[in-house]
Amino acid sequence: MAILSMDDPWVFISGILGNIIAFMVFLAPVPTFYTIVKRKSSQGYESIPYLVALFSCMLWIYYALVKTNSMPIITINSVGCVLEITYIAIYIAYAPASARMTTLKILGFFNLGGFSLIAGFSYFFTKGPNRVQLLGWIGLCFGVGVFVAPLSIMRTVIRTKSVEFMPFPLSFFLTLNAVAWFFYGFLKNDFYVYLPNTLGFAFGIVQMILYVFYKYCIKVPEEEKQHNVGPNIVLEMSSADSPRIEGTNEKFAIHQINQSDTQRVASYKFG
Repeated sequence: MAILSMDDPWVFISGILGNIIAFMVFLAPVPTFYTIVKRKSSQGYESIPYLVALFSCMLWIYYALVKTNSMPIITINSVGCVLEITYIAIYIAYAPASARMTTLKILGFFNLGGFSLIAGFSYFFTKGPNRVQLLGWIGLCFGVGVFVAPLSIMRTVIRTKSVEFMPFPLSFFLTLNAVAWFFYGFLKNDFYVYLPNTLGFAFGIVQMILYVFYKYCIKVPEEEKQHNVGPNIVLEMSSADSPRIEGTNEKFAIHQINQSDTQRVASYKFG
């Protein structure tokens, strides 16, 4: 297997660009996990996105090994596996017991069990091109599912008229990533790579349009944003007063909005 072939320079360039951009996307959760380690708490974050990303990396590595001559896919997904395993390990270390057990169960049944089932079936019941087609279709369907997932985020943006939950840099780099891998798959005539990335590019463009529209074209009063996102719990603490909590809810995330020597106010948002 050639590590990197210069037979087609455009394939080579698109593969390199795809690796660079995808690496930046894989690094996007680093600030989140830095905060988790610093606060020694998972802070209500979920592990499912990282388990899904790990499964995707495992699947595409297997596909690329079977197809051969797809080293750019192998390299970036190998890096992705290492990073996702690191994220999951940190999450397990600092998550509550119930979340830790849920993560371990999904990791066992979905990542290990599911992947082993796919690998075993494809190895024993398919050969040559048929094996490539089977893995390609599984990867394609899974990729489409991953790219469709942001629909829920876009719905939240439209409902709340707020882009708080859809950061522009991530949408931008995901779109660039889809473009790079679309061209790689197209130039390699790999239907299973370029088709899901076509969808990824389309959804990425829609996300960026929504971001610009609701960030700069629509002005929403702050109280309406808070009403759309969900109720707030306000915790006031001072040197003279004991803590006072207004409102209730089971899940919460902490956002510090003001701090002085004598008073600290924290807003807990739900949604």
